[in-house]
Amino acid sequence: MKILVAHNAYQHRGGEDIVVEAEVDLLRHYGHEVKVYRQHNDALHHMSRAKAAVSAIWSQDAAEDVEELCNRFHPDVIHVHNTFPLISPSLYWMADALQVPVVQTLHNFRLLCPQAIFLRDGKICEDCVGKLPWRSVTRKCYRESAVQSAVITTMLATHRAIGTYRDRVTRYIALNRFARSKYIEGGLPAERFRIKPNFVASTVMPEWTGRRGGMYVGRLSSEKGLEVLAATARNGGAEHVDVIGSGPLEALARDSFGNRYLGFRPLDEIMARMARAQYLVLPSICYENSPRTIVEAFSCGLPVIASRLGALADLVRDGVTGLLFNPGDAADLAEKIAWAEAHPEQMVRMGQAARDEYEAEYTPERNYEMLMDIYDDAIATLHRERHAA
Repeated sequence: MKILVAHNAYQHRGGEDIVVEAEVDLLRHYGHEVKVYRQHNDALHHMSRAKAAVSAIWSQDAAEDVEELCNRFHPDVIHVHNTFPLISPSLYWMADALQVPVVQTLHNFRLLCPQAIFLRDGKICEDCVGKLPWRSVTRKCYRESAVQSAVITTMLATHRAIGTYRDRVTRYIALNRFARSKYIEGGLPAERFRIKPNFVASTVMPEWTGRRGGMYVGRLSSEKGLEVLAATARNGGAEHVDVIGSGPLEALARDSFGNRYLGFRPLDEIMARMARAQYLVLPSICYENSPRTIVEAFSCGLPVIASRLGALADLVRDGVTGLLFNPGDAADLAEKIAWAEAHPEQMVRMGQAARDEYEAEYTPERNYEMLMDIYDDAIATLHRERHAA
């Protein structure tokens, strides 16, 4: 199979960029020919604001690039990840004109919420679900800018009106059941969805004896719940938690955790620490989609203490593969951490269940099977639709 992968890379490399690279490597490992059409947000530095705004809504350059690639490469399927802002939904229309099926992975909630994470003033906000997101303009939801929020709102309004998201994407990939239900609630067609989580390659084997302490791994920011974890630490409820990551709240992490704030660490070191730790803390206050950190933890036999919020409440089974606490509740988080540290045998059993779940759902081999099924389904669906027409 020939696959054209399209992705608009972010200025600050993040989990989504890593997922795209991992999937491309996976496909090539299994012998598929893969071409990558990539735009990078660094290009925005050399572009006028007016051109950037127009490109976000409809990029003629990207459409022509995709047409040229398809005419040379003849892909069986186009797998799209992020199109905002430089590729734009014009890609879907070009693929339709060329009769190439499109599979779109939805890594965040941008098609429903300009901010992409349903968070406003530190609380979940779903005011724009199923509606034109004009409120995002008045509230300056995207980067605290009314102008930039207006660009995204115009993009969404335009492509909802002309049926782009409804008719020009053959199959959507949601990363979990919660995300799928939210997209459908927002108006995307249910019959076009398939669920496929992210995956990681297991690089270490879990240790089942002598596991000690907890970990936080991720961006040091408000939406990730670092302030909740810091409040827990200030009250003595997270004294055995190491904090790994970087971001705007580094000063808070340094003040709250002292020498347990480890800063940035390479992935191999993180995985080695996960294989020896007792629990991972994931205190997000926003709707996470599918954090790779959970899959990495499960692969290392590490149970997760997570917010009972959105997809996290599905991904972490309370009392089976980890513990859930009330979102934003530092006292409840402290109670769950204290319970975990007082019950090491139960935590080991949860870690073993987490490892079993990883082997059943999150390995590269399992992910490849799911991805091929989705590609085959998309190709067959487009063939039926063209034949019926």
